[in-house]
Amino acid sequence: MTDPIADYLTRIRNAYMAGKKIVEIPSSKMKLAMTKILCDKGYILSYKLVEGEPFNTIKIALKYHPQTKTPAVKKLIRVSKPGLRKYAGVETMPRVLNGLGIAIISTSKGIISDKEAKELNVGGEVLCYVY
Repeated sequence: MTDPIADYLTRIRNAYMAGKKIVEIPSSKMKLAMTKILCDKGYILSYKLVEGEPFNTIKIALKYHPQTKTPAVKKLIRVSKPGLRKYAGVETMPRVLNGLGIAIISTSKGIISDKEAKELNVGGEVLCYVY
């Protein structure tokens, strides 16, 4: 697999389109940090790290609207790709949907959201947009 972050986002996107309640994703430190951000910002219900024999997995409980059953996540867009990395400084930090969505940034302080990166006054690689 050449791009594990794109695979992570695609698995979540496909599970939402199929109407699944839970999706399992192979674990890594970066994926676990991204999942924690999605949970903290309210885009997924919860997550759990399951330790297995060949490799660890992350079980993610997806979030839907109670009455209309529409997914909590409208779009998951991969920004920085292995062939073309996208970086943003503090001044050029992207605003997703005029502040309604989030951008997940890989910085020297770890993987954080765009609002936290502005508070910490750090820039970094823009991994994805979520809204």
